[in-house]
Amino acid sequence: MSAAYEATSAWAQAQDDADALRGFRDQFLIPPHEGRDSHYFCGNSLGLQPRAVRPALSAELDYWSELGVEGHFKGRLPWMDYHEFVRDDLATVVGAQPHEVVAMNTLGVNLHLMMVSFYRPTPERHAILIEAGSFPTDRYAVESQIRFHGYDPATALVELEGDEANGTLSLAAIERALAEHGSRIALVMLPGIQYRTGQAFDLTAIVRLANRHGCMVGFDLAHAVGNLPLRLHDSGADFAIWCSYKYLNGGPGAVGGAFVHDRHARTTLPRFAGWWGHDKTTRFQMGAEFVPTYGADGWQLSNPPILALAPLRVSLEIFRRAGMDRLRAKSLRLTGYLEWLVQARLHDVLETVTPRDPERRGAQLSIRVLGGRERGRALFEYLMAHGIIGDWREPDVIRISPTPLYNRYADCLAFAEAVRHWAGRG
Repeated sequence: MSAAYEATSAWAQAQDDADALRGFRDQFLIPPHEGRDSHYFCGNSLGLQPRAVRPALSAELDYWSELGVEGHFKGRLPWMDYHEFVRDDLATVVGAQPHEVVAMNTLGVNLHLMMVSFYRPTPERHAILIEAGSFPTDRYAVESQIRFHGYDPATALVELEGDEANGTLSLAAIERALAEHGSRIALVMLPGIQYRTGQAFDLTAIVRLANRHGCMVGFDLAHAVGNLPLRLHDSGADFAIWCSYKYLNGGPGAVGGAFVHDRHARTTLPRFAGWWGHDKTTRFQMGAEFVPTYGADGWQLSNPPILALAPLRVSLEIFRRAGMDRLRAKSLRLTGYLEWLVQARLHDVLETVTPRDPERRGAQLSIRVLGGRERGRALFEYLMAHGIIGDWREPDVIRISPTPLYNRYADCLAFAEAVRHWAGRG
């Protein structure tokens, strides 16, 4: 495939013209730069705003002004059931049964709620397995949960160090850690995609390994949801959590989501209960006994935030029309082109941290500049000043994510040409 790539604007334009998904770009607002669209590669940090979000929010504001409290029961999408209006599309995106998913809270809150139920430490088995260098949300949450239960993170937090070039993790390393520590590990908590390296993990294989040692398994899918086709139900994971403001384009601070496997739909495991998690059919009887709703809905605490859910609903409707399989196919081509540009045209300027195997990554390429952090930071600032929007992750990584809903081959080429110009080759 790489032999077919060309570093010319004519070739990139031809690919964009032939792209069956090209029309979806027009459904998003692209941040401008000096009178033209910027080249936005930051959907892995904050997805772009769909054009339909503003009218969707306006409609809910109109219902509020015209109906008041009756908006819970009237209007096109009554607020009482609003979280249900995103359920089917969300389940499709993450590969779950509808009752296994719920849009609620934020990622950190959902992680703590899930750990209340699925981290049940005992004196013999109280460790948690995470990857070294995990995102602070995960690190802080699991360490605080360990301390909350009276254990010491110095011995109860097992951190997997990368065993491959550039700090990525092999499945064999996970297997070795479980062979050594599995009998004392209560929970395996790993990402779907590691935020700094961009490495994607085989969820099903991890669950299979962990289950051999009797461990519960949860995944942080912040960088995987809306990026990779996920098959959460089939993976066998006990739970997963994610945010919705990255690839799902739910807006800054968007409502997060959670998955709870069907086998726990009627779990007797403890949970932190809330009114909205009570059985929907008897919720308004205001009884003293908590009876959880079947499935993931039973972990809800409060009624859904309508103005926060509306943008997510709009974006998920776009995902339904585009289809995750088609988006993944385009993502493979786009990211493959970006990688080819780095390897073929910029190999003495940049190195790629993210695994080269397309099956071990999503849309993100994590890149280092040869010559050290200061050169890397200088390039990043140059790119930003010229309308090439990625992001920087300490200590020395530039993350560039060609998102298939709105990025083009022309964007990838613009990135490469900007780097060449910065390096004195333009």
